[in-house]
Amino acid sequence: MDVFELTRKLVDIESITGNEEAVGEFLFAHLSELARAQNGAVEKMQVEPRRFNVFASFGTPVVTLSTHLDTVPPFFPSREDDTQIWGRGACDVKGIIASMILSGRRLLDGGVRNFGLLFVVGEERNSAGAFHAARNPRGSRFLINGEPTENRLALGSKGALRFELVARGRMAHSAYPQLGDSAIDKLLNVLERVRRIELPHHPVLGQSTLNIGTIQGGRAPNVIPDYAEASVMIRLVGDAQPLRDAVLAAASGAAEASEVVCIPALHLGALDGFPTTVVSYTTDIPAFGGAWGQPYLLGPGTIHVAHTAEERISKKELTDAVLIYERMVRQLLK
Repeated sequence: MDVFELTRKLVDIESITGNEEAVGEFLFAHLSELARAQNGAVEKMQVEPRRFNVFASFGTPVVTLSTHLDTVPPFFPSREDDTQIWGRGACDVKGIIASMILSGRRLLDGGVRNFGLLFVVGEERNSAGAFHAARNPRGSRFLINGEPTENRLALGSKGALRFELVARGRMAHSAYPQLGDSAIDKLLNVLERVRRIELPHHPVLGQSTLNIGTIQGGRAPNVIPDYAEASVMIRLVGDAQPLRDAVLAAASGAAEASEVVCIPALHLGALDGFPTTVVSYTTDIPAFGGAWGQPYLLGPGTIHVAHTAEERISKKELTDAVLIYERMVRQLLK
């Protein structure tokens, strides 16, 4: 099975976060065949009921190629044309899984050992699989994490600070608003203050950004709303504390502000001979916490089409990635 066939097989297995079991079973079976032929070992690392990481090792793993199994919704199956493979997860993250496995085959055929392949659950939501793997390391000294970087080595990635904002009020008939207390009005005032927060800039990572991702609340058009909530995500380029304080100040006295997650911005290493970039998204790397070795970040595909209805990956980038991962592993093993 070549890298295109394997990518399409993986894309056609729905694995929206929380439903990774089927793709995990497929990869466990696929890698078990490779392990039997190459004197390797494969294990399921149970994270939650019906959710597990898959780890294959060939010798004592010094370098581990790793990415995640899950995708965002909605699922849609694969198709291809002369230059692209399309479908949910094509670039984030099924094509990366395929290119890592094909790279592993090339390394084994070339007599190279002492590397591993680690595929984890839950990156798109809370990095549950990476946190679990961090508590169960296997001695790896280098981790090559796969995310869409257009096959360039990322020198850094932005972090993320996420808050849930909840405003509460009192219901009343909308013809008599003075008898109620609008939670939506309160929330809109808070969000306006949040939007005015001054966001920092970093010379390498660039501009911090803010997104109000969801807003919901109210009962009916003719009812003063007693409840409203919103989710806010700030992409971090530095210290989270000033922005945390600013969000709490914006919500003070009007809404409850609950911090959901804080992932720090990362500065990553370079390798001789590999072009570099900087990415704005977060990854599993902070969740690994160095337990699987010094991290590097690289993968085929562009993040600009990930999570969209037009998700796709270039066939050329896929085939290039197989060779790039092979070269990275060889270089790190030295």
